[in-house]
Amino acid sequence: MHDDTASFDKKNKLVSPLAIIFDLVVTAGFFLFMQQVAYTHTPDWAETYKQIAAAYCSLCLTGVFWLVLQGFRVTLTDQLRRKKAGVQS
Repeated sequence: MHDDTASFDKKNKLVSPLAIIFDLVVTAGFFLFMQQVAYTHTPDWAETYKQIAAAYCSLCLTGVFWLVLQGFRVTLTDQLRRKKAGVQS
C-alpha cells in the first residue's frame, strides 16, 4: 500500500466542525427514535422503569450509530477527495 497522499491528508481534515454538529443533531434524533422503539418493547413495569430501560438501550444503540456515521463520513470524504485529486488507491 502506497502512502502517496500523506501530505494531502495532513493539510485537509476529513471532518469539519459543521459536519460534526450535523451528526450530533442526527444522532440525537436517532436516540429519540430508538427510545420510543425500545419503550414499546420493555416489560410492563412502572413508567419510570420503562423510561430508564429504554434510555439505557437507546444509549448503546446511539453510540454504535455515532461510530458508524463517523466511519461512513470519513470514508466517503476520503474517497471523494482522492477521486477529485486523481489519486489511485
